[in-house]
Formats: sequence, C-alpha cells, structure tokens
Amino acid sequence: MSGLFPPAFSFLSCTLTTLLLHACFGVQATTIVSFDEQPPTSATQNVVRDNFIGISYELASYDTLWGKTASTVPAAVQNYMSNLNARMSNPLRIRVGGNAMDGSTYVPNKTDEMLILIDPEAYFNDIPVEFGPILFDVMNMMADKAGEMEFVIGLSMRDPQNDTNVVTLAKDAHDKLGNRLDALLLGNEPDLYAGHGNRQDYNISVYIPEIGQVLDDLKKQGILEKPLIGGPTICCGWDLADVIEAGLDRYDYKYYTLQHYPNHACAGLNERNTNVSSYASHSNLNDYIGWNDRGINLAVTDNVPVILTEYNSVSCGGSNISDLFVMSLWGIDAGLKAISRNFSAVYLHTREYGIQYNLFDPPTDPSLNDSSQSPGWKTGSTYYAALFLSEVGSPSGSVVIDLNLNNSIDNPSSLVAGYGIYSANPTYGFTRDKLVFLNYADGSNPTYPNNGSGYFFSTTESTQTFKIPENTATKVSYRILTAESLFSTTNTSAGGSTDAIKWAGQWIGDLGNLRGQRETHLMECNKGCDIVVPSPGAAIVILTDDDSFYMGNSTVVSSLEDSSSSLDTTIVDSAGLGNGAMGSLQLSVVKLYPLWLGVALVLMMTA
Repeated sequence: MSGLFPPAFSFLSCTLTTLLLHACFGVQATTIVSFDEQPPTSATQNVVRDNFIGISYELASYDTLWGKTASTVPAAVQNYMSNLNARMSNPLRIRVGGNAMDGSTYVPNKTDEMLILIDPEAYFNDIPVEFGPILFDVMNMMADKAGEMEFVIGLSMRDPQNDTNVVTLAKDAHDKLGNRLDALLLGNEPDLYAGHGNRQDYNISVYIPEIGQVLDDLKKQGILEKPLIGGPTICCGWDLADVIEAGLDRYDYKYYTLQHYPNHACAGLNERNTNVSSYASHSNLNDYIGWNDRGINLAVTDNVPVILTEYNSVSCGGSNISDLFVMSLWGIDAGLKAISRNFSAVYLHTREYGIQYNLFDPPTDPSLNDSSQSPGWKTGSTYYAALFLSEVGSPSGSVVIDLNLNNSIDNPSSLVAGYGIYSANPTYGFTRDKLVFLNYADGSNPTYPNNGSGYFFSTTESTQTFKIPENTATKVSYRILTAESLFSTTNTSAGGSTDAIKWAGQWIGDLGNLRGQRETHLMECNKGCDIVVPSPGAAIVILTDDDSFYMGNSTVVSSLEDSSSSLDTTIVDSAGLGNGAMGSLQLSVVKLYPLWLGVALVLMMTA
C-alpha cells in the first residue's frame, strides 16, 4: 500500500509546532465568514440534541467488539464509547442491526455466550448468527461502565408471516433494556429484499400491510405503549416519500429511518469508490444527503424525526481510501450536512475485523485469536469524525446550517466548508453558539494520485484563514483536528496507537484511551478575528460563554501507555486584526516552546 501514497511531508511533521506556523503549509487562503444572528425560520424546525452522532454495529461481529459476556466487556471499547459519551449531555446512541440482524435467529434460552456463527460459507455482507439475551446484558454493562446509552435494535421483516421469533426478540429487548431502549427498527433495507433473493415479487404495496400485521403482534405483547418503532430503513431502491404515501404514515412511528453510502465496493474497486477527490469536495454531498429530500420534508410536516441509521464512506466493506484522513473530514461534513438537511441523528457504521472503514479494530483477527482484552487496538480515521462531532452540539439543543462558504454548496472546486450552530434555549430562543470549519486542501501534496485510480486532484491553496466578522463574539475558543495529509492513516501494519491524526492535540492510544496534552485556543474577537485551519484540517469554534469544550478525562480504563487525557494546554492567541495571525503565532510559540526555538522559528517566518 505504501507505494500508492505520495512522499510524507517531513518538516517537523506538521504537529503542534507547524500547526501554529501556518506558513509551513504553503499558500494561505482567506474565507470571509457570514453567520446571521438568527437562523432561517425553516431551519428551526429541526432542533437536534447534542447526541445527534451515534455508532452503528453489525450484529455478527458485535461480540468481538463488546465482549462475549457481560464480564468480558473489553476495556478498549469502554474507552472508545466513553470518549464520545463524556462529550455529550445526552446518552450516546448505539444501533445494533444490519443485514446480519435481519437474517439471524434469536434464541431466548441461549445463556452461555452472546452469539455463534451458523454458516461458515455465508456471504460476508450478510452473516447470520444465533444470539441470545446476553446481548442485552452486555449492552447494559457497557452503559454502566462507559455512560448512559440509547439503544436501537433491528427486527427482521424477511418472514413476517412467521414473526414469533421477532416478537420474542422485541419483548426481551423491551424488558431487559428498559428505558435504554430507544427504538425497534422493522426491517433492514427491505428495498433490497427482492434483488437479494430474500423475498419474491416484493414491493412497497406488499410491505405496508405486512408492517401492520407485525405491529399488531407487537402490541399484543404490551411493548408499544409508547412509540418505539422505526423504519423503513431503506437505502437504495425505494423513496421514503413513496413509502410514506403508500401508508406508512398511518402507523405510529417514532422515527423514519434511512441508511446510505455515497459509493459501494460490492463488485470490487473502481474509479468511483477509490476517488479521494470526490470525498474532498463539499458540493458532492448535495446528491448524497439530498436523495430523499421529498420524503424528509413529508416527515418534517408529520413531525416524525428522520435518522440516518448507517453511513460511512464505501458500502460492502470500504475501499483502499476508507481509512485515510480525508474520511475523518468527510465523516464530519456528511454528518453535519445531514443535520442541516433535517436529519435528527446520524450513525457511523462499523463492522467485523479488517473492514477498511471501521472506527476501530481489536489487535488481531478474532477468528484466529481473541485479543479483545489486550492493548494494541487500531483506531480508524472515522472514529475521529465521531469524536469531533461529539463536541459540536449544545446541551440545550442545536440548529445546524450550511454557511455555503466560498459557494461550497455548488462549487466543486471549493476546498472549504463551514457550518453555523445555533443553541436553542427555551428562554432566550436561538443564539449563535459555534462555528465548524473544514479545510480539504492538502498542502503537503498539492498534486496527489487517487490511490491507483489514475485520477489526479490538484490544489495550490493550503492553510485557510476563516475571518469571523466583528460583533459575532466577544471572544472565542477553538480546537483543531489535523493530520499531515489527506492520505494520512492510522492503519499501521504494526497495529496499536499512532498520532497520525490529532484532535485538539490528542490521539487515540492502543486501548482506546486519549493520549497527549489537549490543546484549546483562546482569542479575543470583539472586533473580528482570524481562525487559521491547517491543511488539511477542521476546527470547532465556540462563540459564547454559555458553552464550553469538554475538559475532563474520558478514559475509563488506563493503558500501559502514557495516558494524559486530563492534561490541558490553553493557547492564548491575540486577536486576528491586521497582523492577527502573526500575533497569534508569536504568542503561541513563545508560550509552548523554549525561547531559543521560538525566536528561531519566528526568524524563519520573517526571513
């Protein structure tokens, strides 16, 4: 794989030192930020909780990540989940489902372990298992250890005429998870049942009355006293609007659910699913996120929240670009774009060991050796997207809008994106709370190949200065996500932790623990200020004293590595007025480094 990547950018590795010295990233571009004092009226219909980011798991590999029993919940996953949970005031959203859940059998008297694989020759995208109630014991144990959670469980619709097993599963989930059960999703991608050979002559007109039959059977068990049902969880063949208008709206649904990927690798690698540039352009999200706009608008009218229960880079296991830093940025961008287009929550999907888009993997292949209790876990680039998004929302609720910076909504050559986040306070109404900036430019590789696809993407811009106008905030605090290149990866052959990607100066260690000193920048902004985002990178900017970044230690179980997530560095930047960027540079360098190094670096800048 190494031959597919451009040479590494070597000057001080663009860590904190070079992050502050933004000239090392090449040509600097400037983007003027316009963030209205109040959100558009249409946007206020979608106020989301700060736990709008969730994690989706495939059932077949769930025991290799969360443990086979409640007494063997891996320390690493406790840390991975706690890192996200600690940064939100509402419980972390967790979904367990997928094709594996849809084709599996619930065995209520199976009490020795969570699940077993029942078909060694199964297609890797649809692995059936037998599973028992230990699933719920493990889920509850994880919530006890890593913080409260809201669980979504999939229910099969492949054989609704014989739904006894489905009803038993739903009843046990309801009884064992209690208030932690957020929803039961009826069916997984029923729009693909016919094409995959699960059902013959299957269409929406068959689907709708079958839903009614299963709902009646669930009601008889007394588990639908409050809304719990979600669906249709379609991905590809049906339109949400058509399903709603065919009769879904006659049922008392808690959520309408969709899942979608921008590309797939079901038939192997091709130019589309290995094209880095298509993920480094904000404009490409229009079609990806907007493919069901009409149905989502119907849902908004009916006051039914829509959630994206599964998203990631490339379906059917990812491609050779799915573990790159570009996917950290894309995962953030796609998630916020979905919220700005009236989704209420989004779930990043992760699967069995070795899938290229995974958020994290155990040290070794579980089919060969169960190493889940050991250090050496590998963190994927998409986990950093989830970590970033866990700090975006406001405890009182948020409205997210796309700021269309540099006409990025429609301009495919724009290398930036920006979002405005308003807090929704029941007393004071909507107030400007945060800004999110993304910089897709790759200053270390101004022209880089697309991993063998033959496509070359060229840019001369790198570091981006986002100019916040006066009277937007008195002062700001901000944190930065960065890597050396869009092609940076945490997927090392040796496994374990790597600092190739950093969020606020920290990276994920080999037991899911945050390592390094956390960095938060402070800056006066009453007369306007400049936020410098390196290439490539992203930033969250807090505009108000009523909100703040997470400052605690989210590690549940410490590693043998030097875990220092409780150590914080505050970088006081001068206001970005006139020579503001240089003022910020000099202050930060002198504060963080020995005087001789600070002077030397400033002299390099001014020579």
